[in-house]
Amino acid sequence: MTRDQAPLGLRPRNEARSWVRGSDSVTVVGLGNVLMGDDGLGPTVVRTLEAGFDFPPRVTVLDLGTPGLDLTPYLAGRDAVIIVDTVNATGQPGELRTFRRDELLAHAPGPRVSPHDPGLKEALLTLEFAQDAPREVLLVGVVPARVDRGTELSTPVATSIGPA
Repeated sequence: MTRDQAPLGLRPRNEARSWVRGSDSVTVVGLGNVLMGDDGLGPTVVRTLEAGFDFPPRVTVLDLGTPGLDLTPYLAGRDAVIIVDTVNATGQPGELRTFRRDELLAHAPGPRVSPHDPGLKEALLTLEFAQDAPREVLLVGVVPARVDRGTELSTPVATSIGPA
């Protein structure tokens, strides 16, 4: 099945489409904790992609859970990285937000309150310093309705899986 035939709108976002096609290596990363409600969005999107598509060798799809600072080696040396996660942003639950690398790095990293915080900014800054950062980065974020114990996604977040 090709992306243009994808069900549920599972096509690359228009803003990512051109650089994904022109990249030697693409990594899609799902971040989140499947035991914390809507925080399980990233791994759920990865499972949906893996179940519905065959990817060429240049595309890697990973469920990384909550890697903390261990995220760095998964991003190193890649041409393009797409990260799917819930984001702490204003908006309605289930609302999709996208952020490019420059937007992610526009502000200094905030304090890490848990070892499970994704550490995305820190990983990108480390790779920039090592001159091994991805050329393109896109964070596909969804505003969560609830992040508490439980394995079910809320209805607004579950309906965002296709667009994400």
